[in-house]
Amino acid sequence: MTAAPPRPRLVALTAADLAERLGEALDVYVSAMGYPPSTARQRRALWLEHARRPGWRAVGWLGPAGILIGIGYGYTGGPGQWWFEEVRRGLAARGMSRSHLEPDWLGDYFELTELHVRPDAQGSRLGEGLLRALLQDVPHRRVLLSTPEYGHRQPGRAWRLYRRLGFSDVLRDHRFTGDTRPFAVLGRELPLPPA
Repeated sequence: MTAAPPRPRLVALTAADLAERLGEALDVYVSAMGYPPSTARQRRALWLEHARRPGWRAVGWLGPAGILIGIGYGYTGGPGQWWFEEVRRGLAARGMSRSHLEPDWLGDYFELTELHVRPDAQGSRLGEGLLRALLQDVPHRRVLLSTPEYGHRQPGRAWRLYRRLGFSDVLRDHRFTGDTRPFAVLGRELPLPPA
């Protein structure tokens, strides 16, 4: 009888852990998003800078060989951050006033910045495990994230995960500065429902 392969291990990551495993983490990101390998070089400094932001936290899945096969991180979102300003711009362009935006969606939120599982490890609820571990005991009223729109294709695993966990539309078909692809901004109140 053949033994089952060892189950991946979920771990909390410190900023030092991320710096040490940055190559592995960016490999997960590039493969999960289908980006060219050169994208990893462009993201290195940004990911390290994010790890210095208030409220930053990260989790990862370690595969049997001790290599990262999943990564998730985020931090406290707020004015002056690029993502905050981009989402505020998008919501304002759709007629939402600043006095409505900030307390209703852009006030007191955790920005789920990255959540990725290597394609060959997807389909085993590892993404949900990352999401739940990352958001456990987050001291904010809500969580926000952005994800590429799926257009006429069927929603992918990430979309199905977010919908299953109660994320709703905050902003659809948004174009972030410097990226021509449409994105959706999704959010929900915290805490997450029980598993």
